[in-house]
Amino acid sequence: MDQLGVHPSQSYSRGSQEKALLAQTIGQAFDNTVARYPEGEALVVRHQQLRYTWAQLAHAVDLHARALMALGMRPGDRLGIWAPNCAQWCISQFASAKIGVILVNINPAYRSSELEYVLKQSACQWLVCAGAFKSSDYHAMLQALVPELAEQSIGLLQSERLPHLQGVISLQAQPPSGFLPWSQLAALGEAVTAAQLHERQHSLHFDQAVNIQYTSGTTGFPKGATLSHYNILNNGYMVGESLGLSAADRLVIPVPLYHCFGMVMGNLGCITHGTTMIYPNDAFDPLLTLATVAEERATALYGVPTMFIAMLDEPRRQAFDLSSLRTGIMAGATCPIEVMRRVISEMHMSEVQIAYGMTETSPVSLQTGPDDDLELRVTTVGRTQAQLESKIIDATGNTLARGQIGELCTRGYSVMLGYWNDPQATSEAIDPAGWMHTGDLATMNEQGYVCIAGRNKDMIIRGGENIYPRELEEFFFTHPAVADVQIVGIPDSKYGEEIVAWIKFHPGHCANELELQTWCKRHIAHFKMPRHFKFVDEFPMTVTGKIQKFRMREISIEELKGSKPE
Repeated sequence: MDQLGVHPSQSYSRGSQEKALLAQTIGQAFDNTVARYPEGEALVVRHQQLRYTWAQLAHAVDLHARALMALGMRPGDRLGIWAPNCAQWCISQFASAKIGVILVNINPAYRSSELEYVLKQSACQWLVCAGAFKSSDYHAMLQALVPELAEQSIGLLQSERLPHLQGVISLQAQPPSGFLPWSQLAALGEAVTAAQLHERQHSLHFDQAVNIQYTSGTTGFPKGATLSHYNILNNGYMVGESLGLSAADRLVIPVPLYHCFGMVMGNLGCITHGTTMIYPNDAFDPLLTLATVAEERATALYGVPTMFIAMLDEPRRQAFDLSSLRTGIMAGATCPIEVMRRVISEMHMSEVQIAYGMTETSPVSLQTGPDDDLELRVTTVGRTQAQLESKIIDATGNTLARGQIGELCTRGYSVMLGYWNDPQATSEAIDPAGWMHTGDLATMNEQGYVCIAGRNKDMIIRGGENIYPRELEEFFFTHPAVADVQIVGIPDSKYGEEIVAWIKFHPGHCANELELQTWCKRHIAHFKMPRHFKFVDEFPMTVTGKIQKFRMREISIEELKGSKPE
């Protein structure tokens, strides 16, 4: 037994206790950084051509916090934000936190029905929205959803479909009638004094809810993970500590702010260390991201695997000097080993780390370290983060022996307060002992490093054999023509399930189905060989870059109907 009373052969680990947690609200942490580095560069938004020092950002945040108070927003009220990455997103995040308002992150890709569900389920009082993004006309969708906007006074909205909504703040310079322009918030803020803001801010405590993030909702309706100041401030801080961030670092954030990766690991990781936040564009673009890294002399870069693959395969990559890069994080999806190796060798990210987690755990619960050797960084998702616990259990809830595969569970400061207004779903996810059940299959080795085998629901059972998509995906990455691959299972009358491999090739490379089948026969067991191949340029994915395997299954099933021999 160790000092915790845990047998070393058990799949249980406890992160380092050396770093103390921050007993602060987000507003307090923000103000502390502003006081330390007033003239340091805080925020660079390339596509808007905006730059803020910490003092300038603090001025904008405080003015908009006062404006939200002038609109009548009280602690516990909900402010929705429906916009791509921009300066106003960052300002809204910190302004709402300073006055105890809960920011509700709304996926920029949502359409009308999804928007209506989230606004209604969270009972948002106000919404900040862009005018449009990609193919979505936000104003038109809102006008159809809330026709009363054009007819009623701004701030006094009475909507039949959204009874809690009081008004909409538009980021567009001249929005349609009924929308409050963002540009008018500064004047509204003058009606509330700095002393009133100070009094409000100091009435808050760090265990209060500050953020609602809706899970992807691949089955049923999305659920609103409710997160406190303590949850997300500390998670951003611990991620930054692992990366060794400081005021000398400059972090490029091409991942969406509406997701934990952007707003917690990005923004909050930066404000707890005085690190510069850099947004290369409103949405990910490989060329713009590479240009931003080079021209801003960035030291750190975040991204999901698909983003790093796109940057590595960008034909003009060699034109950009990426030598300033030191570290960063690859997360948000399974990180292919070959991609990790190339990021280290070709993008100068010698200290890049893997992070694993989920929205409900703020998000990071496992992370590789700066001193981990390459093999550990490319084959595991690291060890339990500081001040957290991890265990791997069987179907009955018993902790498994090291090396055995089971469900990964997390406990500690990062576990959400619960799903917003959904106690049943909360109790299904968090057990009475406080463990968050991730639904992911994993193993833990003797040193406490964890390997993710995939989602419980993604495991393929073919002819009685358990097949883990992650293992097969890593195998296909060793083929010289394969840039990215996703493995899914589809129903089969004979074997129960069959394997489908979705393959994306490197530019200028290709292979046909027969070549890949022959290659598989030489290297892997017959039962792991994909029955079907689908060659694609892109995978179905969320705006955060997460692969939608459920959509791939649906597409594969539909396309293969009637194609099987009798």
